[in-house]
Amino acid sequence: MLLIPISSSSSSSSSILPPNSYPSNHHSLFFSNLTYPIPHGSRKLKTLRLRANFWESIRSGFVKNNNSTQLVEPPSIVEEEEETEPLLPVEFTLVERNLEDGLIEEIIFSSGGEIDVYDLQGLCDKVGWPRRPLVKLAAALKNSYMVATLHSVMKSSSDSDSSEGGNEEKQQEKKLIGMARATSDHAFNATIWDVLVDPEYQGQGLGKALVEKLVRALLQRDIGNISLFADSQVVDFYQNLGFEADPEGIKGMFWYPK
Repeated sequence: MLLIPISSSSSSSSSILPPNSYPSNHHSLFFSNLTYPIPHGSRKLKTLRLRANFWESIRSGFVKNNNSTQLVEPPSIVEEEEETEPLLPVEFTLVERNLEDGLIEEIIFSSGGEIDVYDLQGLCDKVGWPRRPLVKLAAALKNSYMVATLHSVMKSSSDSDSSEGGNEEKQQEKKLIGMARATSDHAFNATIWDVLVDPEYQGQGLGKALVEKLVRALLQRDIGNISLFADSQVVDFYQNLGFEADPEGIKGMFWYPK
């Protein structure tokens, strides 16, 4: 088993295009012009309004002066709060439901932790994505700015009723059922990749929740320009989450080896 530690700083089975499969009818989507509530370190909720002009938001960290370019500090989007806590990876139970035979299933969201690349490869197989070399898959995870996961954990109802301790052996296997990751320059821009949900769990709103939580975690880190590449069949899915196709006429460009 090969576990890849993930650093927080570092619907359809084809929500994001499968690797090495970029047809001519795919779309570049950008997250912009929306207001999102952001959990900001303390218990209060702040509202972050994304910059309305896409190009201005990209150029906001630079100012031209006599044919020279100087780096300037962009204005803070979110008001400073006293005694704010550091932005750490989060993990919480997204869904809990009772099953037959007295079992309880928890769907756990995490924005950091460890991923078994063999589990991820198996998940990619389930959604019909072409296989990628495990070494490259591990490198992609390691070099991602953020990796969000959904795990299914099955446990007996007696575990919840019992006191703490002595029940770990009763907890059943933790299964990877969803993942999305983002690359970033750690300052202005991020791109979301590899959004996938186990077909057995599709149609339950988990893909929507996964993307929403990932976007919110990026905004929490003051990264306001978020993009992704989507198959034409799922453009509506992402537009309902606040993404726009070709804002202000901007087009995604690709270079292909001849």
